[in-house]
Amino acid sequence: MKKIAIFPGSFDPYTMGHHDIVLRSLNLFDEVIIGIGYNSTKKNRYFDIDLMVSKIKGVYEGEDRVKVVVYNELTSTLAKTYGAQFLIRGLRNTTDFEYENTISQMNRYLNEELETVFLITSPQFAAISSTVIREVHRYGGNVSEFLPYPV
Repeated sequence: MKKIAIFPGSFDPYTMGHHDIVLRSLNLFDEVIIGIGYNSTKKNRYFDIDLMVSKIKGVYEGEDRVKVVVYNELTSTLAKTYGAQFLIRGLRNTTDFEYENTISQMNRYLNEELETVFLITSPQFAAISSTVIREVHRYGGNVSEFLPYPV
């Protein structure tokens, strides 16, 4: 059976930390689906979702084991749609774990065949967050070394 994993997030923007998680996931899974979701707790996106789809697809051009999709439903439902048995989540710190653990348990309740796999962020990316990148970008700072594509 093919091992398919979903890597869900708002990816606003998609960072080197996210990229690192996907590259490492390709060593574990046959296919990784990057699911760009609409986050109901966030009012507006900073980067246009179509722009992010284009940028992320460009990063993985030629890598047919990575797909990029946009979704506006429960992540557990998205996993069923694509036959994914795994969710990938990156953890930078214990705060991330607390948050992700709760979501993982709910996803498991909603789809009992879905297993969440936590990957600890590589040290060089631990301080990177989409929130910080947006703030630096908003005020004209150079964020190019934190993103796997040109801004």
